[in-house]
Amino acid sequence: MKKWILTFLVVILDQLTKSYSNLIDFDFWLLSIRQIKNTGAGFGILKDYRFLLIFISIIVMFIAIYYLINAKNKYSIYGLSFILGGTIGNLIDRIFFGYVRDFIDFGFWPAFNLADSFITIGGIILVYLLITDKI
Repeated sequence: MKKWILTFLVVILDQLTKSYSNLIDFDFWLLSIRQIKNTGAGFGILKDYRFLLIFISIIVMFIAIYYLINAKNKYSIYGLSFILGGTIGNLIDRIFFGYVRDFIDFGFWPAFNLADSFITIGGIILVYLLITDKI
C-alpha cells in the first residue's frame, strides 16, 4: 500500500508545483523559475512527437507497475515509485496540455520539473541497486 501512496504523492507534488509555477517569475543568479512549454522529452529530443511520447510513457508505466507489484526491497520500491509517479505527472501534462510544463531553469542545463527529478532519482536508485546486486 505504501508504494502506491508514494507514487500518488509524487504525482500530486509534481502537479501542484507545475500549477504554481505559472504564477511565479523568479530570477536569482543562475536559477530561474518560470513556466516553459516543453513539447519534447529530456534535452529537447523528440520535439513535437506528442503521441509517441505518450505511448512511451504508457509503456514505462506498465513496466514500472509490474515491477512495483513484485518489489520487496524498500529502496527498489522508492525507485520504482519515483519513476512511476514522475512518468504519470508528465503524462498528465502531455495529455491535457499537449506539452510538459517545465519550470526549473539553471540556464546551463535544459529546464526541468519535479517529475523529471523524481524519474532521474528513481533511475539512479535502481542503477545503484543493480550494480551492488541489492535489487
